[in-house]
Amino acid sequence: MKVLLIVPPFTQLNSPYPSVTKLSGFLNNNGISAESYDLSLETFRVLFSRAGLTRLFDSITELPEEEYSERVYALRNSYINVIDEVIAFLDGSKPEYFRKILSDGFLPKNEAFSRETDLVRAFGEMGEYDRAKHFASLLIEDLTNFIRANVSPNFGLSRYAEKIATSSPTFAPIKKALRKEKNIIEEIIRELTIEKIESFQPQLVGYSIPFPGNLLGAMISSENIKNLFPNTYVVYGGGYINTELRKLKDPGIFEFTDFITLDEGEMPLLNLIHSIQHDDLNLLVRTYLLNERTNKVEYIDVHPVKNLHFNETSSPDIGGLNPERYVSLTELLNPMHRMWSDGYWNKLTLAHGCYWAKCTFCDVNLDYIGRYSPAKAVTIVDWMEDLIEKSGRNTFHFTDEAAPPALLRDLSLELLKRGLHVTWWGNIRFEKAFTPDLCKLMSAAGCIAVSGGLEVADERLLKLIDKGVTIAQVANACSNFKNAGIMVHAYLMYGFPTQTAQESIDSLEYVRQFMEMGLIDSGFWHLFTLTDHSPVAADPEKFRISIETPRNNPFANNDLIHTDEKGTDHERFSEGLRKAIYNYMNGNGIDWDVRDWFDFSTPKTRIRKNEVKKFIEGASSNVPSPKSRGMWIAATPVTFESENGMTIVIHNNEIVGEYELSVQIWDWLEPNIERLVNGELITFSDLLDSKPKEINKNHFFNSEIWQEIRTEFLLFV
Repeated sequence: MKVLLIVPPFTQLNSPYPSVTKLSGFLNNNGISAESYDLSLETFRVLFSRAGLTRLFDSITELPEEEYSERVYALRNSYINVIDEVIAFLDGSKPEYFRKILSDGFLPKNEAFSRETDLVRAFGEMGEYDRAKHFASLLIEDLTNFIRANVSPNFGLSRYAEKIATSSPTFAPIKKALRKEKNIIEEIIRELTIEKIESFQPQLVGYSIPFPGNLLGAMISSENIKNLFPNTYVVYGGGYINTELRKLKDPGIFEFTDFITLDEGEMPLLNLIHSIQHDDLNLLVRTYLLNERTNKVEYIDVHPVKNLHFNETSSPDIGGLNPERYVSLTELLNPMHRMWSDGYWNKLTLAHGCYWAKCTFCDVNLDYIGRYSPAKAVTIVDWMEDLIEKSGRNTFHFTDEAAPPALLRDLSLELLKRGLHVTWWGNIRFEKAFTPDLCKLMSAAGCIAVSGGLEVADERLLKLIDKGVTIAQVANACSNFKNAGIMVHAYLMYGFPTQTAQESIDSLEYVRQFMEMGLIDSGFWHLFTLTDHSPVAADPEKFRISIETPRNNPFANNDLIHTDEKGTDHERFSEGLRKAIYNYMNGNGIDWDVRDWFDFSTPKTRIRKNEVKKFIEGASSNVPSPKSRGMWIAATPVTFESENGMTIVIHNNEIVGEYELSVQIWDWLEPNIERLVNGELITFSDLLDSKPKEINKNHFFNSEIWQEIRTEFLLFV
């Protein structure tokens, strides 16, 4: 059986969404011919082309009375004439175009360009290439806004019709949207789908629908398969399905698909294929289908093997995808923020689920969070080497909910052991396990950035969230990352149940101090959303809320409307928090009183101006645990005798250290360092046990020489 796995419009443009490549790898490894197709990217590429923009502008019969649209439409020939060169620059095939893009009068400019005022500070005098990428991205943003105003209000580069699909209680509004006359974007989706099915001729087409903004695009595509290729089966899965459609009773969606699977896709998809081949429904795992006799939705979960251990899954397969076609955008100047949209990333997951799985705002009751199953570091690096060979790229984004510190340690050690030069980043929890040594080890192994949840920066609320960290621990973890040269992004939350206006202001003051000290590079505020599968929803009385949304809708059930009994108008803070973090990321307003960001009266913060600084200064000393493993991150020391004993010279890529040691101390350290250089396992306990009794442990370990060696050359993790 041939299987085609599709990413529906719209997801990010710089890298393929990882679910389809992971499933393709698994199916191919099990003898089933599978290929991925990024319909999201290909729709963008057709639309944002000379021919596509010509079709788009020709389809417009009436403009709204607004200057923005009038200007874009008046300059339509300019947009049409430059778009192919802009896209060729953004996909990296024509890097030399940067001079043309920067030349006066080449790009038509509209509203998106007006907000940029200090590009020299952002990019430096020599940053012409990055500046050109930013200008090209702004042109795409101007066109996107025009399309949204004149073609489809549903359009976005990373979503389509998101509001229609989010927690829709019945299928009727979605079907109504599908029955409207197709716009140019939807026509392109239809045309590309037909073209791909005719060329690949699959027997089964699977759609991974990760977000609400992918549902309508998937249905527009699959409707054509159902109508024109009746012998081809269609199956839906993915994050949106797993969260929103767990109580599915509405049969309407089965006009567009034959099957819907829940949770991790490997076993449901493999068993669905076997079920089709053997005409046996008893093989199905976590699968919805429509009983055509009764017109009722049935859920079948019969087969005893439900999931694989994550280490037993397969390396992703990017067959059917071309890394050269992905497009990098630089809409925001902040270097950390750019990472989500700028550059191609091989996407991998280190573990299924979350090793913490306690945060009360999170869907911890669902499989994708609650069932933790990690891969081994050796397996992960095997996958990485395989992806490097297939994609030609050595850049990786680990998409875990929160990558475990111990696994990141083992991963880093394995990467260094193999001498594999890669660049990577991913999500973590800001916990105390991220010691200075671990952060430096990760940096040495190629880590350039992490993102994690500071959430509501308030001690009372962090306990209520069951985040498992304190603000001081977050500050110290961020400090350790920054000292290791690793960028940090913070996920921020406001509006958590019982949060007061005072706590909102105090939270912003903590964030201001984090930014002031350079502990985080970027952040983003999310308004708390109550979801059906979270501990908050499971126990509303504990969190002093009342839930107003019905929770057994026949179609989607996820986002819940609730009333906070504390009565704080959380949405009132949205604009001020957004403005504050945007300016902080651009180096503005750091010294302002946090109340100045709001156009209404707010309480004065209770947080002392140097609170975060004191957290860092009060951090415990970095004393290795006895079982921690030694790691030498420098060249073999060069030694020669001196008047006072031995002179030791140590080189790494950054510095050179020269130290005077007694012969006795060097006779103790030299064989241990030699073993570390050779990759042998030595713990801190081993180092202590080999120390001669004559050497005063406390005196040496408190010396400046030892502290510098530990800081620059010797890690214990």
